[in-house]
Amino acid sequence: MTTTTSPASTTVTRIDYAVTLDQRSKLIILIGVLLGLFLSALDQTIVSTALPRIVADLQGIDLIGWISTSYLLASTAMVPIYGKLSDIYGRKYVLLFGIVVFLLGSLLCGLAGNMTQLVFYRGLQGFGAAALTSTAFAIPADLFAPAERARYVGLFGAVFALSSVLGPFIGGLLTDNLSWHWVFFVNLPLGVIALGFIIAKLPRLHSGLKPAIDYAGAMMLLITVVPFLLALTLDKTDYPWTSPLVLGLLAISILGLIFFILIEQRAESPILPLHLFRIPTFTLTALIGMTVGATLFSAIFFLSLYMVNVLGVSATAAGTTLLPLTLSMVVGSLVSSQIVQRTGRYKPVIVAGFIIMSGALWWLTTLTPDASVWMVRLRMVILGLGLSPALPMLNLAMQNAVPRADMGAATASRQFFQQLGQVVGSAVFGALLT
Repeated sequence: MTTTTSPASTTVTRIDYAVTLDQRSKLIILIGVLLGLFLSALDQTIVSTALPRIVADLQGIDLIGWISTSYLLASTAMVPIYGKLSDIYGRKYVLLFGIVVFLLGSLLCGLAGNMTQLVFYRGLQGFGAAALTSTAFAIPADLFAPAERARYVGLFGAVFALSSVLGPFIGGLLTDNLSWHWVFFVNLPLGVIALGFIIAKLPRLHSGLKPAIDYAGAMMLLITVVPFLLALTLDKTDYPWTSPLVLGLLAISILGLIFFILIEQRAESPILPLHLFRIPTFTLTALIGMTVGATLFSAIFFLSLYMVNVLGVSATAAGTTLLPLTLSMVVGSLVSSQIVQRTGRYKPVIVAGFIIMSGALWWLTTLTPDASVWMVRLRMVILGLGLSPALPMLNLAMQNAVPRADMGAATASRQFFQQLGQVVGSAVFGALLT
């Protein structure tokens, strides 16, 4: 048992779950949490290869972009809010709420009768998925002491990479062999299993603090993030960067950011504690996370377009081209975590990964319209080996540097910046492509 003091609360006694939980319970909890993380990360990319069939069935091609945008808006904007709520009310309650909402959204997406319904239900899915991603990466810090943590964070990086890259392949496979509805229905059995593990074994996992909820900060965060993401994701053919709508959204976002910072400076328990940015490790991992998010998501999305539109392969074949990236990221995440566990040093591993990633990205720029599928796959292997240390090790470095009372908010904030990087990356690279 440890005693924690915070300006937002009186002295409280908190449970050290790394000591009180036995190893078997920890592993059962990890299985449930990893399943939840797998589902939320999978749905960021699984729909991409099913979009042509969805449009053919539901019509409404003018809303096609909103199928991904609505999910992205909700799943990104809510991450910091859920992270703070998990510190206050406990990871278990936030995680359970997220899984239930996510599964409800998945069911409704599969049953959608028109494009408008699908867009709305995808937003509901994203609203639940944000709770999964914001809490999942914080749980290793709750369950394991810093000396043990490196051994397990690699699993989270591997699962996140696996699900993100498997998404287009599974989506193409289900769409080609069953129907696009199963792109959403596939979440249901796995989600129920995850619920069972979490309900049975996961303790509350809360900080022990009872501060007031920062409603004003949460509102200003949404006013900042949602218009910004909308400005980036709107079709620039209809709404160019200089259009009144895009400029207006960016202006609202800037004003929201100013008020958000002012509110957070005075809040008793801010949604995004600004004092975390005084910790160099937190600030650096947030910035690097944005870079990694932009690189990973853009590589997955635009490589799929290259395979289908340039090389002329099927949706399923385009998905299989990403499998080498998956395998190398899974192997790299697990190996890098074991290296850090043995040496106790993560900085050399992260630096080596970024050197490899930079070389792989340069090599991808040399692809031509007549490139072979195998040469694309080889480039994907190298890129995966470079990206793999970043996903788990950045979390490990950040969690070892921040106060335990802010663990949920800090972990969610790093994840938030990574997802923000995905949106910014896709917008920037999309603008370059067009």
